[in-house]
Amino acid sequence: MLINKYISETGYWSRRETNRRITAGRITINGKVCVKGDTVQPGDIVLMDGESIPERNPESVYIILNKPVGITCTAAEHVEGNIIQYINYPSRIFAVGRLDKASEGLILLTNNGNIVNKMMRSEHHHEKEYLVMVDKPVTDEFISSMSQGVEILNVVTKPCEVYRQSENVFRIILTQGLNLQIRRMCKALGYRVLKLERIRIMNVILDERLKRGEWRHLDHQELGLLMSQLDDGSMG
Repeated sequence: MLINKYISETGYWSRRETNRRITAGRITINGKVCVKGDTVQPGDIVLMDGESIPERNPESVYIILNKPVGITCTAAEHVEGNIIQYINYPSRIFAVGRLDKASEGLILLTNNGNIVNKMMRSEHHHEKEYLVMVDKPVTDEFISSMSQGVEILNVVTKPCEVYRQSENVFRIILTQGLNLQIRRMCKALGYRVLKLERIRIMNVILDERLKRGEWRHLDHQELGLLMSQLDDGSMG
């Protein structure tokens, strides 16, 4: 089994975080510093910073946070205002995907590395919905251009659903996650984002139960539907 898959399945780090630690030379297999692509065989001794990697957490944790502006979606301890310190959960968790520091709203955190990997695979087309306020009126031409696709980062974004919410606010449903995608799309069309809020990830909806800055565990119904969608590759 590949080292990053082996470690992510312990539920202790996501595969992305594992890759960072491999690159930093912090993980060894049988006393030898490993590199990306190394494999783990039954009986191998895998250590991080010279210590054993804990077994899978006895109970999976699934949390949603209504993220405020100013919180950074990283587990890096040196980053002031990082999301892990902000939540201060008693066991290790990590964010699924990102919301940039200037954005707010729904983000999922878990200790289940498999869920992170499934949700981050773009081919699964998982829906994420946002409310966006811009600096001038939302026109029919803007709605049409956004929904058909906009050229950013040397690619044309996938077609998406876009709806006018009010004069300066629109709602957008994405099935891809390019870096700063909505902000870049708006900029390409001559608009500037004033406020960006994620209100849905697949079946998980941000509602009045969760005030800005608060978090809660997913309830059984939310979690059951989320898992079923991930297992069958549903469109969200």
